[in-house]
Amino acid sequence: MRELSDIQKIEQNITKTFHKELWAKFQIAIHRYNLIEKGDRIAACISGGKDSMLMAFMLRMYQKYHMEEFDLVFLVMDPGYNPLNRQRIEENAKKLGLPITVFSTRIFDIANNTGKSPCYLCARMRRGALYNKAKELGCNKIALGHHLNDAIETPLMSMFYSSKIETIIPKSHSENYEGMELIRPMYCIKEDDIIRWSEMNDLHFIRCACRLTEALEEENSGISSKRKEVKELIKVLKKDNPEIEDNIFNALHAVQLDTFPGYKLDGVVHNFLDDYDEK
Repeated sequence: MRELSDIQKIEQNITKTFHKELWAKFQIAIHRYNLIEKGDRIAACISGGKDSMLMAFMLRMYQKYHMEEFDLVFLVMDPGYNPLNRQRIEENAKKLGLPITVFSTRIFDIANNTGKSPCYLCARMRRGALYNKAKELGCNKIALGHHLNDAIETPLMSMFYSSKIETIIPKSHSENYEGMELIRPMYCIKEDDIIRWSEMNDLHFIRCACRLTEALEEENSGISSKRKEVKELIKVLKKDNPEIEDNIFNALHAVQLDTFPGYKLDGVVHNFLDDYDEK
């Protein structure tokens, strides 16, 4: 019997050991939200973390096993990583058999030297750089590695700290790049399962590579973020209610607008009194 290559072993691990948690949910997201269409040219955007690396690998598997007629570009934007992080990304891409296209920017330098909200500016600049390069390479979609936990943490964060309810959606049209879409094929996958997969395969990915964050952590080992606080809250609640992640996720698909006193749609604020007397 022919011995499997390392890449084939990782594929088998996804399709068998993690079939329910990863492979099935990846395909569910693609079909439920119509993320991939015939003729697409998709830029799988790889930050170097576990989520985007797994997403890129499974997109290639999906193309291979489903014989779908779409093209893939594995796009790595280097915003100013330190040499060790850059090397780790390249090594992991080689280990997973991903032919990455790398381009460099000075986004970390620019964002970290701004006066206010460096994280917000960095995120916007990184997204714009990815759209620009993807379009240059003939792509009509970019794929990001956001997962189920990103989707359920975001509305809690927005309620607690921004006085509104909003989250990320599985796909969206770009407002600034005509003809471009953003898709999130990992939307139905839980972060804990991604972590278990990476640990089982002895894969070590970079975490937050932001130099500003690294500097702050050196100054204050107790630094935390709002997202980390929400993660910990869900973790605590999960002890008494193991279904809480699924419940929050399903709730995002079953919003009862007629029970809300107000909501905003396409930038227009609506009030329950608008048609109260007509009901």
